[in-house]
Amino acid sequence: MTEKPSDAVVFFGATGDLAYKQIFPALMGLVRDEGLKVPIIGVAKAGWGLDQLKDRAADSLKHHGVTDDATIKRLTDLLRYVDGDYNDEGTFAELRQQLGEAKHPLHYLAVPPSLFGTVAEALAKSGSAEGGRLVIEKPFGHNRETSKTLSRLLAKFFPEESIFRIDHYLGKEPVQNIVYTRFANSFLEPIWNRDHIDSIQITMAENFGVQDRGAFYDETGAIRDVVQNHLLQVLAQLTMDPPTGEEHEAMRDQKAALLKAVRPLDSLSVVRGQYDGYQSVPGVRAGSSVETFVAVKLFIESWRWEGVPIFIRAGKMLPVTCTEVLVAFKRPPRETFNEIVPTKAGHLRMRISPDVNIGMGVRVKLPGDRMVGEDVEMILTQQAPSFTPPYQRLLGDAIRGIGELFGRDDIIDAQWRVVEAILDNVTPVYRYKPGTWGPDEAEALVEGHARWHNPRPAEGT
Repeated sequence: MTEKPSDAVVFFGATGDLAYKQIFPALMGLVRDEGLKVPIIGVAKAGWGLDQLKDRAADSLKHHGVTDDATIKRLTDLLRYVDGDYNDEGTFAELRQQLGEAKHPLHYLAVPPSLFGTVAEALAKSGSAEGGRLVIEKPFGHNRETSKTLSRLLAKFFPEESIFRIDHYLGKEPVQNIVYTRFANSFLEPIWNRDHIDSIQITMAENFGVQDRGAFYDETGAIRDVVQNHLLQVLAQLTMDPPTGEEHEAMRDQKAALLKAVRPLDSLSVVRGQYDGYQSVPGVRAGSSVETFVAVKLFIESWRWEGVPIFIRAGKMLPVTCTEVLVAFKRPPRETFNEIVPTKAGHLRMRISPDVNIGMGVRVKLPGDRMVGEDVEMILTQQAPSFTPPYQRLLGDAIRGIGELFGRDDIIDAQWRVVEAILDNVTPVYRYKPGTWGPDEAEALVEGHARWHNPRPAEGT
């Protein structure tokens, strides 16, 4: 079925940071690159007028490298503004007037999750929800139960196919490249299973701390911030079965099936850590036991992946900023040349950020009379990270009604199911020094499968 494109874009929280940092640049990209010409209506409670919103948009675009006034004017000419409280019916009555003849508006909620239900209900009461779409930002609940409550609440006002849950990680070109590389190369599929793969590692490292997000992070932690969403999505991209058919839901159907097969984590399969100095960050509670580092060991209960451990590690104040996947292949079934082949001699490495490349680890013979070898890595592809920004790609898809890169209700629930038992303080928090790879206790998780793969810094850093 061909979806009708949205004929207006409404973004709540129009004066906030997300609008400044992401939404204005994304809208500018759609206007410039794809010819977007629909009314764009900002809504906020700031005491502003339209001219102030236009100035804010222009400032955002110049900050993000758009310097041509004529180009900026193409976006600002489309802007409209509604100033008012989200609890005031009058705000939404005015919005309905501003929408005019629009029958399929896209409503982007760049507001705190506590306001999702309030805004969705008010849109429905004012007649702005019918035929429309709703875009919401994570977090989608604080745990599995609150996530279900949010889904039930939104379902009262918007059908599931009209709800677009943004995980900006899915809009990243390198993340999409994982699926493409898997299914566009026939040589991978025969070996992409328990018979040939020893283990999988996913590392998301950041060499900086929580910065000015102390209060937010102390309510969230690494598990909720990146494991439950971004990294489980990377896991799904790596391990799901090929999508069948050409419907956009085919990809999400396979992701859902995979994530529902992931064995829920327990206290024996997680190590949490906290970097020295975290508790001095403004907004962090005294004596906080929130994790800034987490390592987990997962299993997928399926025929393809039975017995293959998947290790996920994420943390702040680590040696580098990098997200990387390492798929380690099993050693040869016998030692033909009387040498011990290292566990990770054969591997596929996919680097997602900050630079992008794919490496294949192989063992080659050393020159000389003896049949002995060394491990080398062939770089299969290396690209400059110059792609369509994730928010532009995702916002464009939402306008077109394409949900493939968005979270679906059953997928979000499956992700919460995986981490539910390890949320909060179910295990000790071990201290680690900034600039190290987290607490030593994380090494025990990978015992029997070589060691953690520590990504190298990007070239030129």
